[in-house]
Amino acid sequence: MHALFEEAGKFMAGRILSEADTSAQVELDSGKRVKVKAANILLKFEKPAPAELIAQAQAVAETIELDLAWEFAPEDDFGFADLARDYFSENATLAQQAGALFRLYEAPHYFRRAGKGRFKKAPAEILQQALAAIEKKKALLAQIDEWAAALGRGECPQPIRDQLYKILFKPDKNAPEYKAVVEASRATHTAPLDLLQKAGAIDSAYQFHWKRFLFENFPKGTGFPALAAPQPPADLPLAPVQAYSIDDSQTTEIDDALSVQGLGTGTVVLGIHIAAPGLAIQPGSAIDQLGRARLSTVYMPGYKITMLPDEVVQIYTLDEGRANPAVSLYVTLNEATLEITGTETRLERVPVEVNFRHDQLDHIVTEQWLTDPSIQHENTPQALQDKREQLSFLYRLALHLKAQREVVRGKPENFNRPDYNFRLVGNQGAEPTGHEQVQISVRQRGAPLDLIVAEAMIVANSTWGSWLAELGVPGIYRSQASMAPGVKVRMGTKALPHAGIGVKAYSWATSPLRRYTDLVNQWQIIACARHGATAALAAPFKPKDADLFSIISSFDAAYSAYNGYQAGMERFWTLKYIEQNHITELTAAVIKEGPGGSFLVRADDIPLVFPVLGAQNLPRGARLKVRLGEVDEITLDIHGTVVERLDDPNDASDDAAVEDEGDEDAVAGPIAIAVDVNEADSTAPANADNPTP
Repeated sequence: MHALFEEAGKFMAGRILSEADTSAQVELDSGKRVKVKAANILLKFEKPAPAELIAQAQAVAETIELDLAWEFAPEDDFGFADLARDYFSENATLAQQAGALFRLYEAPHYFRRAGKGRFKKAPAEILQQALAAIEKKKALLAQIDEWAAALGRGECPQPIRDQLYKILFKPDKNAPEYKAVVEASRATHTAPLDLLQKAGAIDSAYQFHWKRFLFENFPKGTGFPALAAPQPPADLPLAPVQAYSIDDSQTTEIDDALSVQGLGTGTVVLGIHIAAPGLAIQPGSAIDQLGRARLSTVYMPGYKITMLPDEVVQIYTLDEGRANPAVSLYVTLNEATLEITGTETRLERVPVEVNFRHDQLDHIVTEQWLTDPSIQHENTPQALQDKREQLSFLYRLALHLKAQREVVRGKPENFNRPDYNFRLVGNQGAEPTGHEQVQISVRQRGAPLDLIVAEAMIVANSTWGSWLAELGVPGIYRSQASMAPGVKVRMGTKALPHAGIGVKAYSWATSPLRRYTDLVNQWQIIACARHGATAALAAPFKPKDADLFSIISSFDAAYSAYNGYQAGMERFWTLKYIEQNHITELTAAVIKEGPGGSFLVRADDIPLVFPVLGAQNLPRGARLKVRLGEVDEITLDIHGTVVERLDDPNDASDDAAVEDEGDEDAVAGPIAIAVDVNEADSTAPANADNPTP
């Protein structure tokens, strides 16, 4: 005697060895013996052999028309043998009964299971919905197959092109566009990004990077809603100074300006004047919400996305020829010793006489020009000549302040590495296309005008940071516990030392048009200026305010993403510069040893860090001539091969100086995408977990 039975959702058949009231011992064709509950045995038979019956039943099942079977089925629940007799004949064969069982079992949309071997047909409306869903799924699978085939042929269907960034970086893994990419990638044994590139989904490497950044950080676009720009208070006093700013020519959000009074009297007053949008923008207002959503201006070569609408920036930027609202820090100094003897913060309107642009003046304003009055430069602007004495004093003060900080730091600041300026020819601030001619110019870090501004801002940020703490008013600070390797700069609400700068406290408060943290701190400083000892009661943010911690967390994430994008775009334009100028070789210095026998090097004349092969046992600082490989504008990757070593291996004195900080720059590599071609196929039929043998 044989038995057909169900076990764990599968149908099996075998010879009955023994049988009790509740179970039977059955031997399968494989020789395996299994214990089967009596309730799971659906058919008992003498002939044919078990395997033959299953084969016959499967063949019969394929002939059963489900629509017709559904019509024949009774309204009440029924057994599979009952349906076989209704569908075939009163004398339905064993194979027909088993075939009916298999067919009913694999069609849950027509017949739901009502017990072992028993079923009940689905209501007509439910059946129609299920059939419609099945047809829709079939059409969807056909569409996926069609799109996958097109990708395999090197063609990109428009729906996939439209969903490119979502597919790659934040996919809905049930979406047909995503599944088509996975299917094509598997079929062609091609990585998804390479597949999409070959299919023409990526028209422009620049647009790929740009749109990816917007997708991840500005999904609703970069435009601002129409909002009225808040006007500054009308009762601000006019400061008795003539201030001037020092910025790059491309700077439109001019946050800071300087003034000097009292030269030659023995007591000098340095004015550090910071644009004051915080005097009019109120926490929680619509403009504030815009700033808090963006958190910072985003910079990239040839373009930027401002934190605040241009209408707001134009009111508060410290443009020349206007008296601009400002939060001013006046620092009183002994002219001879440069000792700071007092500070005062005022809210006022500051007349800005001139906006100096350091990229136009660095060739004139040198250390020699500032320290030797006899040195004259032809075509020196009159406004610059008029401020020469003040700038000379400010440079002397900056050197003094820097030296004091370096004592606290424990070592001097290193300015060996230059800064690089990128200019897109003819761009005029419009959104780049990626095809512009790029110019890269070198600017030595720590140039006199830079140093003057940097030291003044450190004075303001450290002074205001300490003042907030003294008055018990919380602020947003940057701190660094020590200069030890691995100790990073952190943001927090406590006035802690910043070892890297060499100050007791360091708030960010000097760029309120460009950084939201600075705007927040400006609100707190304004409260201190207005209320003094009772400022903690009036300040917008109170001690242990959860909102401050939320702002810090959001700012950290956004600022990191923005800086990462800026670095990536500077690398993109550096690679463009290499291509446009047909650079095939360059000189570089070794930073460190890399994986696989490679070395990480920094180019001498352009801002590029990249791996090279072809040499062994190269020390840090070794100078090389390197031949460049191909540029990949999508991964921003380039490799090099060592042509020759330029320094003397036995003489360390001619090695290049390599800074300790920031030498391990992020180098291009594989782009992290969210497409996983190794995931289980999610397009399998709905009954795949219940196969009929």
